[in-house]
Amino acid sequence: MTTLLEFKNVSKQYGHDTKALSDVSFAVKEGEFVSIIGPSGAGKSTLLRCINRMIDASSGEIIFDGANVMDFRKKELKKLRTRIGMIFQHYNLVNRLSVIENVLHGRLGYKSTLAGVLGLYTEEEKQQAYSILRILGLEDHIYKRCDQLSGGQKQRVGIARALVQNPKMLLCDEPIASLDPNASRIIMEHLKNISSSMGITVIINLHQVDVALKYSDRIIGVNKGRVVYDGTPDGVKTNELQSIYGTDFGKTVDEQGGQHAG
Repeated sequence: MTTLLEFKNVSKQYGHDTKALSDVSFAVKEGEFVSIIGPSGAGKSTLLRCINRMIDASSGEIIFDGANVMDFRKKELKKLRTRIGMIFQHYNLVNRLSVIENVLHGRLGYKSTLAGVLGLYTEEEKQQAYSILRILGLEDHIYKRCDQLSGGQKQRVGIARALVQNPKMLLCDEPIASLDPNASRIIMEHLKNISSSMGITVIINLHQVDVALKYSDRIIGVNKGRVVYDGTPDGVKTNELQSIYGTDFGKTVDEQGGQHAG
């Protein structure tokens, strides 16, 4: 399997004192399903958003598909973002628009500003959007306004919008944090299926350790901006969780009645 993404000594500094990421290095292969876990404020979101330059890293190299994204100018960045789909915790949908309109927004990166404003989509793009929505079990909701959907359905619209870009990679920033256990399971099953059947690399930030262990090929544990674990889910034992979550780990497990670390 080819390496698709590589972090080389990446750091992110906010102001004088705060180091959100500290000398982070790892590589991700095409088609891998990678979960990033760690306590709140560990740097998980920053790490994810440095990949598509929603946040600019302060130093190091981020190599995506053979090119250093740190060097990209505006036009190259726009192209990069068509190849990296992003799924957000709070969906980032336009509530007054229909499901299909929200999904087609995923094509905007390929269009001129005018075509985007006028909502000019090809028949082929519409067909692709329909077929993705069918795969995600939303065929009965295509023309509904997004504010009529449940949280789990909204998140599936978010996934469809990312997939219609034809990405090589999906970045998922806490995609199940606002969902109940059943909706969470459906979202994770879809993401796992997308990764295995379409060969799309998935990098996902998760609070729920048990979910990360169940679905991932690989776990990256982050604490205080540093990678403290990088390996298979099988290797994540109590000691590893202690080093990822620190002293909070025992407390979090007790509170949640299981391995659901916050």
